[in-house]
Amino acid sequence: MNAARRILVVEDDTRISQLLLDYLRNDGHQAQALADGELALSEIRHAPPDLLILDLMLPGLDGVSLCRAVRQFSAVPILMLTARVDELDRLLGLNSGADDYVCKPFSPREVMARVQALLRRAEGRVAAAPRPWTIDDAGLRMAWRGQWLQLTPLEFRMLRQLLSQPGRVFSRAQLLDSAHGDLRDVSDRAIDTHVKNLRRKLQSVRADDDCIASVYGVGYRFDPPAA
Repeated sequence: MNAARRILVVEDDTRISQLLLDYLRNDGHQAQALADGELALSEIRHAPPDLLILDLMLPGLDGVSLCRAVRQFSAVPILMLTARVDELDRLLGLNSGADDYVCKPFSPREVMARVQALLRRAEGRVAAAPRPWTIDDAGLRMAWRGQWLQLTPLEFRMLRQLLSQPGRVFSRAQLLDSAHGDLRDVSDRAIDTHVKNLRRKLQSVRADDDCIASVYGVGYRFDPPAA
């Protein structure tokens, strides 16, 4: 049985919220549901949860606004639910501070898997796991499984951003921001090309280290490889 955590579901569709409550409680968590964004913000300030499952479309205060408000005072993991599959909506969710998102209709088991991944990350278990990389910030270089990679400064900054939070989805805009002073002539398509080069360089050390996952319409995520 997983350690119980307090999880708040903010969803105005009672059928969906009850389904999530059933799965969360069956998994051993303490789960509560609210249907209004303003009420949820007050509850989060009063009794901070261990994780927040947040619908994008809410009465009172929409999901993006609520997410931004929460990020002003809390680093609680946030999983956003959305029925809107447009790329802009997904980017809004991630850029407002959400850690991950799931599109409706969704599999409850997938939601539970993402919940557990976010909780593990928040507890530092991913960070505590043995890492196959070494970062030399001063030298703008990185070693993978003991071998120094031949990275451009832009590739170094992009890969460092991905490695900073394994399992988190970074939008192309966020990866562009990580490039700092190297923004000239960098487009979404160029970001895709740089990611392709990063994958190739990682796999040149070990062929099955395919660690950078594409998230359709949004961006990229780094998944730690097997030891």
